[in-house]
Amino acid sequence: MTLSLYVARRFALAFALVFSIFFALMFLIDLLEQIRRFSAAQITLSQAMGLSLLNTPQSVYRILPLIAILASVALFLGLARTSELVVIRAAGRSALRTLVAPVTATILIGALAVAVFNPLVAATSKRYEAQADRFRRGDGSVLSVTREGLWLRQGGADGQTVIHATSANPDGTVLHEVTFLTFAGAQGPTRRIEAARAELARGAWLLSTAKDWHFDPGRNAELDATTADRLTLPSDLTPDRIRAGFGTPSSISIWQLPGFIADLERAGFSARKHSVWFQTELALPLLLAAMVLIGAGFTMRHARSGGTGLMVLMAMASGFAIFFLRNFALVLGENGQIPVAMAAWIPPVAATLLALSLLLHLEDG
Repeated sequence: MTLSLYVARRFALAFALVFSIFFALMFLIDLLEQIRRFSAAQITLSQAMGLSLLNTPQSVYRILPLIAILASVALFLGLARTSELVVIRAAGRSALRTLVAPVTATILIGALAVAVFNPLVAATSKRYEAQADRFRRGDGSVLSVTREGLWLRQGGADGQTVIHATSANPDGTVLHEVTFLTFAGAQGPTRRIEAARAELARGAWLLSTAKDWHFDPGRNAELDATTADRLTLPSDLTPDRIRAGFGTPSSISIWQLPGFIADLERAGFSARKHSVWFQTELALPLLLAAMVLIGAGFTMRHARSGGTGLMVLMAMASGFAIFFLRNFALVLGENGQIPVAMAAWIPPVAATLLALSLLLHLEDG
């Protein structure tokens, strides 16, 4: 038990060290990128640092599998250099039994990352998008999906218009049972339109079976309301802006993701991308454990055996291959080429089995 705790502690320290190094490097790189990206907005250094602090956790979170394999390589190279692996084997511990401690620690780190770090990344990502959008355009997201349907917001010469619909097509360009409510600054609501259907065309909404109210002072809005089979309402929205309003799945906490997926499907949108991301997050601890096993398979050997540099290179190449295979599977899953569960779980399961096969081959021939 003491030996297992020692190995697990060594791995946790190696993981923390690698994580800190990558966080610092990516923060500096992102800081330069933020200064370049928002140079036209004339942001200050403190504002750029704030944006980088908000954006860096998301970048580091994406490369956790690579951090895990680097920590694994560092751990076993350190144990081999100090001949502790020889002592462990002399004590009667097999390689697979020795790996139980770091793999368990990795699974705990992965579970902690999904349960705690994921919501933190979601919050910082959402805050970063809001801050960056404010520097770019001076406004925020144009879309929100709730259990009551979906909400859009657009600007115009008459003021801001809030749009509510009970359902929509997958890309949000056709709305059903829709209401448009226009606000003009301090005057409050000035116009309301209800329509059975609204379709987004170039620069305008095309409304079907619409009723139009104008809230002018001294005017009876209901008495003067008009109806029309066809009505055109100017709009600055585009399909790309509507899709961008969803944000990325990583900007939604894993605890809120199931409800958000249900709301998307209830509103008529496709939630496949978010479902793939949700399953991928659940599979993250297994993927991190697979990376540790891969690193151990190539570096869990005596330092005097030679070829350490080649083994480290092969371990890193294998880790990168699994990492890109996982991303490729995610793309296939998001495009509907393979089932969601297969896209999320097959890469980590396959990596784990291959790593175990390598370890058994090296240990038992």
